[in-house]
Amino acid sequence: MSTNTVPVSPAVAGAARSALPDLQGPVRIAVDCMGGDHGPSVTLPACKAFLDKHPEAHLVLVGLPDAIAPAKAWPRVTLVEASEVVTMDDSVEVALRRKRDSSMRVAISQVKVADGSAAAHACVSAGNTGALMAVARYVLKTIEGIDRPAIATVMPNQKDAYTTVLDLGANVDCSAEHLLQFALMGSALVAAVEGRDSPTVGLLNIGEEVIKGNEVIKQAGELLRKAHAAGVINFHGNVEGNDIFKGTTDLVVCDGFVGNVALKTAEGLATLFANVIKQEFTSSIFTKLVAIVALPVLSSFKKRMDHRRYNGAALLGLRGLVFKSHGSADAYAFEHALNRAYDAARHRLLDRVQDRIAAAVSSLPATGVESVDNSQGTVAASAPQTPVGRVA
Repeated sequence: MSTNTVPVSPAVAGAARSALPDLQGPVRIAVDCMGGDHGPSVTLPACKAFLDKHPEAHLVLVGLPDAIAPAKAWPRVTLVEASEVVTMDDSVEVALRRKRDSSMRVAISQVKVADGSAAAHACVSAGNTGALMAVARYVLKTIEGIDRPAIATVMPNQKDAYTTVLDLGANVDCSAEHLLQFALMGSALVAAVEGRDSPTVGLLNIGEEVIKGNEVIKQAGELLRKAHAAGVINFHGNVEGNDIFKGTTDLVVCDGFVGNVALKTAEGLATLFANVIKQEFTSSIFTKLVAIVALPVLSSFKKRMDHRRYNGAALLGLRGLVFKSHGSADAYAFEHALNRAYDAARHRLLDRVQDRIAAAVSSLPATGVESVDNSQGTVAASAPQTPVGRVA
């Protein structure tokens, strides 16, 4: 535990789970079926498996007409045609300005609110991360009080649970105010999806002490302590890289540069462990026999460390729910991304984020949290409208 843990304020300690009721009725998810390294060969089987397990779900499948045609007879499915595809090599400029009828853009448009409702409650794509963020920000805009969207995902910890980390690459350079905004959005995400009333927040640093870190981190720590005292978040204090995997806090906040390095390092280390274990257990007849005896333990280890189970990163701060799947995801991994989007929509993550931001703006007027004017209508969880695009 951090030696500088901030005591939980009465406002936070006594806070009940948000009074917002879960979304009633079908949850509609728009899917960019063409995104990622494999496209429909992965997305369509994942969507079919997802529908079989979620009788309350309805999918809006977006893609080239021939590619999405096999799903035409599926129940609880709407097909929306697009004429272009954003490839993994396309630049942001190409995705944003030249491919205006791409499956990615049309899928994102399904969650844009118009006339008080949207065609879908969430969107999932395995496409180019930079293009996805740029197009989503252009189409949906950021919610009031948020300067920059952030990417959040979960990492396994030794408590057989998850630690949510953000930002993971959307913002390389961040101010202290941005880190506070990330903490507010991340807290809403954990509270909504994981059902934790007041998730603990850690600020990633080079040490636990308050005096450590650069000026931005020190300023962010001060803002987070003020937010904690006001009952807006449950700030634990500074944490280090190993605390992510210890499960010291429910949420770890950092800038996108540090977060992306931490994520890629963790993925590389997991791959190294898997390869070393395989090499050692197959090095001789004796070790192969030992591997047979240890098979239950090895299978359990493989399941816990399987990165596919943690697929699905949330793009927080937008006026719509957008989830990013790994581009190389297989059907099992992409289904998990759909699960995360479903849970976020069901628990009204967007409304909870807005509530957290509003509480921060009213409680901390001097923190530098700006009220950004992105007036494009308010987020609503009402009945969906007709899907945007050409309905097949």
